[in-house]
Amino acid sequence: MKILLKTLPYLCLVLLVASCNRNNERSRTTNWKYNDEKWGGYERNDDFDGQETPPNMVLIPGGTFVMGYTEEDVPYDWDNIPRRVTVASFYMDQTEIANEDYLLYLDWTQDVYSEYPEVLLAALPDTLVWRDELSFNEPYVTGYLRHPAYAQHPVVGVSWVQAREYSRWRTDRVNEAILIDKGIQEERPDQSGSDVFVTDAYLAGQYEGVERKGKKDMKTGGTRPVRLADGILQPDFRLPTEAEWEYAALALQGLQENEKDENYTDRRIYPWSGTSLRYQKHDKNQGKMYANFKRGAGDYSGIAGKPNDENMITSNVFDNFPNDFGLYNMAGNVNEWVLDLYRPLTTQTLVDVQNHDLNSFRGNDFQNIKRDQDGKAVEKDSLGRLIYVPVEDAEVADRDNYNRGRVYDYLDGDEESGAEYATDRYTLISDKARVYKGGSWADRAYWLSPGTRRFLDQDRGSRTIGFRCAMVRVGNSAGVDEAKVNRFGIKPGKTKNRRRSRR
Repeated sequence: MKILLKTLPYLCLVLLVASCNRNNERSRTTNWKYNDEKWGGYERNDDFDGQETPPNMVLIPGGTFVMGYTEEDVPYDWDNIPRRVTVASFYMDQTEIANEDYLLYLDWTQDVYSEYPEVLLAALPDTLVWRDELSFNEPYVTGYLRHPAYAQHPVVGVSWVQAREYSRWRTDRVNEAILIDKGIQEERPDQSGSDVFVTDAYLAGQYEGVERKGKKDMKTGGTRPVRLADGILQPDFRLPTEAEWEYAALALQGLQENEKDENYTDRRIYPWSGTSLRYQKHDKNQGKMYANFKRGAGDYSGIAGKPNDENMITSNVFDNFPNDFGLYNMAGNVNEWVLDLYRPLTTQTLVDVQNHDLNSFRGNDFQNIKRDQDGKAVEKDSLGRLIYVPVEDAEVADRDNYNRGRVYDYLDGDEESGAEYATDRYTLISDKARVYKGGSWADRAYWLSPGTRRFLDQDRGSRTIGFRCAMVRVGNSAGVDEAKVNRFGIKPGKTKNRRRSRR
């Protein structure tokens, strides 16, 4: 205790000096002070310690890989030609979204938007997907979504549109919880209608909630709402792109013999190594199935007393063996929606046009916040959301990087490509066709390969399709705090003697 009392003044002095140094740091290009209350507070965030890992997610370190088929193209679709792409670091749910997760969303929606019952109706999964002309599946129709026995099983019957709405809702709830936990916002269980917390409306200054203390405003000395530059709020939850999903499923880092080199020892067909669908190590798990899938006609689980994957339909989201990124059920259990629009020639486009091989994605429909004549965002809608409007082609006609607001058909369906998708005449491909991947409890082993792809209209659901969310990794791709030194061990702003020979 005496030692602590003696050292306490010194600790206070150190903290005071550190605080002064932080508050008086200057711009290295202008020498103007940052965070100086006297001169108006040009703010710099000295408290940002890097992006926090979102709940239920793991970091997927970015890298390059060969995207596409890893075995024979059995349907002969030729819609996923192998090509090398690079994916930036991102976060991804370690499991599929479970029934319990989705029920929380439904209950919240019912409570908050009670005056708008159509919002809840639009969010309800299609439980009738379980019905079949020659099967007795009525118990799943009535019980699969809500019975506690299936609480940790993946939600199904959710359309691509509904999955995106869930992701948007999750963004707002996670960010609202962050502000409440930090004491910045009041907890508001009575919020409803247009005064609900929505992240983009909050950042635009249109949220009507109660600020408890906020952030210190350098210019006024008072408090202010949180800004994007404060680094407190998380980016949007969303569906993963097809490239992200396939990269995460393969988890090729598990094939690296040495972390210091860039060589893989083999190519993976499934989210695990080898060609077997069974666990191969000589231990108590030897012979167990890696995934929940259909082995053959009429065989969903194996014989009584010795089931091969222990489930006739879906399994618990934490069942089965995780891949080298720690992701569960990236093969089997349920197929999963991805963000991409389906086009069969996309892979050829990515081979021929080299500047689309970073974060490749098809489905951009660019939109901007609707603003008034003074440039301010117009009033939010009845659900508390900002209003967005499509980017008109005329607005971007003179740009070098893109010239159209919606680029669904870019080089696959437009005049330059020579392809045409006349949906009503001879194809099911349309601007509603969305990709799903991964194989399910009702699929053969071929569809467990991450390189395979299928599509379904975005407003339809299936008993074999679920989803999980992703989130961009902002800043340092390694998933650690911004480095105190660079990759060569040099502190920022310091230089070594460059007169020495660089032999």
